[in-house]
Formats: sequence, structure tokens, C-alpha cells
Amino acid sequence: MDLRVALAVAGTAGPAAELVLRRRRPRTAHGRYADWVHPGGPLARPVQALANSRAVRAACEVLPVPPMVSDITDVVYVNYLVPATRLFPLVPPGLELQRVGPDADLAVFSFLAYRHGHLGPPALGRLRRLLPSPVQTNWRIYVHDPRTGHAGVHFVTTAVDHPAHALGGRLLCEALPMHLLREAAVETPDDTTVTVRLDPGRGSAPDVSARLTVAPDPADGPWDAAFTSFKDMLAYVVRQDRALSVQEWHHHTTRQEIRLDIALDDCRPLTGPVRSAAARALVGDAEPFSFHVPAVRFRFDSETHEPH
Repeated sequence: MDLRVALAVAGTAGPAAELVLRRRRPRTAHGRYADWVHPGGPLARPVQALANSRAVRAACEVLPVPPMVSDITDVVYVNYLVPATRLFPLVPPGLELQRVGPDADLAVFSFLAYRHGHLGPPALGRLRRLLPSPVQTNWRIYVHDPRTGHAGVHFVTTAVDHPAHALGGRLLCEALPMHLLREAAVETPDDTTVTVRLDPGRGSAPDVSARLTVAPDPADGPWDAAFTSFKDMLAYVVRQDRALSVQEWHHHTTRQEIRLDIALDDCRPLTGPVRSAAARALVGDAEPFSFHVPAVRFRFDSETHEPH
């Protein structure tokens, strides 16, 4: 079944089915069913209606999610250590927040921004080079599933600057609450500078403006209250190769296995201000701590549904 068939199924189901599904899958402040707002343009209204349709999403659930691969460059991690209570509202029912610190009263919030390298199925082989390389950002908390013991990340929001990727991710990928950026860039103008610009326009994607400088490994920083060193913090933040999300209407948790294999020695500390109204709304005035990974091979391997 392709997207055209999904649309036909949704159209056949009609407004009544949409209303029923909206009661079962109500609007949320964050995650997949937060309102999807297009950044603007001639196709804004029909694309926005499609992205927000519960019936289309339900029709697309029958489609298998294929393995994906991307040769990602210039990954910027921006992290915040905050009171765990501040992140509790972001945790879906059925999952628990990973807490850190001597009193287990703190938690980490992170967002990543990076440029894909021809994201697509590995089965395409060399033809994958014909696919686009959009800029993507993932905003996440660190969680675990008490029923299975699996630990991973839960995406609060994600966004990309390519319309097809934004809509496809929104409709097809359970763990990705994908939104559309009007413009985005992650650039390294020289060996010591990394810039990030995420512009949501009038849309629902998050905003970021940052100009960061590569620095030596720091002896201390905002992570001190929970981690013994910068490398200790890195070991926690980068080795999170699983995404977890909950679908209460199906009574299951979706587990997506992701392979990054980032070496800690490849993580370059960054200093500099990060301006983001979206981040401030989530973490308040917490101080960011950032690092840069020049390149990484991304693999999405599998998706599994676990009943609860």
C-alpha cells in the first residue's frame, strides 16, 4: 500500500472516522499528535490537513518501515541538565524518565541538528546517492520501559527542511513526530566554528540560532551535578541507540533500533551561546553544553511492537 492508497482509504472512511480517531488519538502538547503547522506557501493548507489527519496516519500504519541508512555529517548535540520534575510532562504513559545525579533528581534533555547524507534504504546501493540530504533536528528525553527493561530516547519533536521527508516521517514513522522547517543549515565555515540555524517560519518546528567554537576537553561544566567528567557525560548522551514511543490505542510500545557507533574521541566540545525559544520553553534557563561529531554512519535497523 502506498500513500495514494492510504489517502483513498482515509477518504472512504470519511469525516465520521476522522472524528472517532481524534477521540482515540487526541491532540497532545508534544509528540506525534501535537498540531502540525506548515511554515507557509501555496501548498500549506492541504499538506497541513494531510499531516494532521488521524485517518491517513491509521491507514499508513499497515505499511512496513524499511531499514534506512544515511552518511550524516556535522552532528551538533546541545544538552541541558534540568530537574527531573521539569521533564515529567514530556514522558508518555508506560515509559519512565531516566534520572541522573547522586539523588536521582536530575535528567538530561538534548537536541541534535545535522545534515543527512542521502537518507534512504540500503537496498538502493549506489542509487542512494540520487536522494536528497536534508537537515534534520531531533529533540529528545532519555527514558526506559519498566516492562521490558529497554532504555533509549523518546522524541519530543523532530523536524526536517525537506517537505517529502517531513510528511513521510510524520505519516509513516511511529517514533518521529516530524515537522517542517522553512530553512535550516548546519555548517562548519572553518576548522574551529560550527553554526546551526533552524528557522520554522510560521510553522510548528523548533527554532535555533547558534554560533559555536571548538574547545579543549573541559574540566568542568553544567553537567557536573550528574557526571564525573565530560567523557562520562558523553558516554551517557551518545550511546542511546534505541527510540521508544507509546501507542495507547494499540496497547503497545514501539521500539526502533538505531545504530550510530559514535566514538567518544570523535566528539569535539563546543562553547558559545544557543538561542532557542523552543528550548527555553522546555528547559527554562538551564545552561547548554554542546559538542560536535564531524561524521557518523546512521542505520535504522528495525521496528518492533511490544504489547503492554
